[in-house]
Amino acid sequence: MHFISDTAAISPLSDLETSVRGSKLTIGGHSLIDAFVKVKFAGGTGDIELGQHVSVNSGTVIYSGNGVRIGDNVLIAANCTFAPVNHSYEDRNRLIREQGFLRSKGGITIEDDVWIGANCVILDGTYIRKGAVVGANSLVRGTLEAYSVYAGNPLQLKGARL
Repeated sequence: MHFISDTAAISPLSDLETSVRGSKLTIGGHSLIDAFVKVKFAGGTGDIELGQHVSVNSGTVIYSGNGVRIGDNVLIAANCTFAPVNHSYEDRNRLIREQGFLRSKGGITIEDDVWIGANCVILDGTYIRKGAVVGANSLVRGTLEAYSVYAGNPLQLKGARL
């Protein structure tokens, strides 16, 4: 089920799947979903919620998994992946595809006024606080502090917004 604001701009070249498990996609007012953005309901029953004035650029993939909540005024550059779920793989006597998923680490939460650079991967359990910046090509998990600048793999604190 989709709840998309009348003022949101959704490219006809985006792919916003519909959940077969009842998960919801919500896109707030004045948000932009660019061409070749993929929203995929897989790996759980979480909802995907995008606030107002959110911009999601080309090539980004958002999986529902354990849920994704994105606040207002968030900028997401091209080719990012939001993966709020992890495959179980411990039992080597069973195929990985038969083992299901690990327990949730809380999904993904991104507060207001965040900028995520190109090619970032955001993992289950990530909490990005208000005003944070994530540099391009970063692997993100855990909590990022408000108004801080992070980059890299492994992710490192690089500075703060003044």
